[in-house]
Amino acid sequence: MIRHIATSRLSIAYEESGPADGPPVVLLHGFPYSPRAYDGVAAILAAQGLRTIVPYLRGFGPTRFLHADILRSGEQAALGTDLIEMIAAMGVNRPIVAGYDWGGRAACVAAAVRPDLVGALVTAGGYNLFGRPTTEPLPPETEHVLWYQYYLHTERGRTMLERNRRGFCRLLWTLWSPAWPFSEETFEQSAASLDCPDFVEVVLHSYRHRSGLAAGDPTLQDLADKLEYEQPPITISTIALHGDAGALPAATMPAGDADLFRSSFDRRILKGIGHNIPQEAPAAFAQAVIDLLPAARS
Repeated sequence: MIRHIATSRLSIAYEESGPADGPPVVLLHGFPYSPRAYDGVAAILAAQGLRTIVPYLRGFGPTRFLHADILRSGEQAALGTDLIEMIAAMGVNRPIVAGYDWGGRAACVAAAVRPDLVGALVTAGGYNLFGRPTTEPLPPETEHVLWYQYYLHTERGRTMLERNRRGFCRLLWTLWSPAWPFSEETFEQSAASLDCPDFVEVVLHSYRHRSGLAAGDPTLQDLADKLEYEQPPITISTIALHGDAGALPAATMPAGDADLFRSSFDRRILKGIGHNIPQEAPAAFAQAVIDLLPAARS
């Protein structure tokens, strides 16, 4: 059953399973995925007595903005604020937060700036926070795999999302998880979340903002500056997961970010796993959450 919780900007839709009094964990999907990525993980955790909360990110599924004049921002400060406000609004006591891609970014923001609200962190890709938006080129090998971001800088990319977002996103699934033989049924179950009326604007803003082509939400400027200029360390217990079979840089090679984690830190490489780690390797993802339970309870 889908439930809703109001924050300052959103009515956030979420799914919940497991005992209501169990240790809480918030599981955050990425682009272009949905809570379906966590079906296997949530089943394992619920069987172990955990309360799992799986929100639809802004721009996905039945999550909606409260007002028409709110910027459809996809920047990291917005994603992190949504998670922080959701935890506070639900009154959840220091949950483990776990995510990948956009969801991993939201989880890292919350862990970095509100460690009082978060018990522990599972992050796919390590320290998922960006520095200042920039148009400076990256190494050619990295630019090559980020083609989709530059495509979305164009109006041609906008038209693709408007007319054929399923075809575009299915291609990204295939490129980013080359060893995962997902079915058309699996993709379609997730792709329903792409029909959100805010999907196009949020996605375009996300990739245009991080390249310095779109202004951020002015109401989030203080947080954006903190994240982009200071790179705040993460001071709660963390497990970082990396798949070694994906095309994206964060999936194929762990970043040199260990000094940004100031509490217990464990990095795990998952053989044959691509970008969509929770759906490709639900047992390994769930185990990372379970292994952090003692730290989250302390």
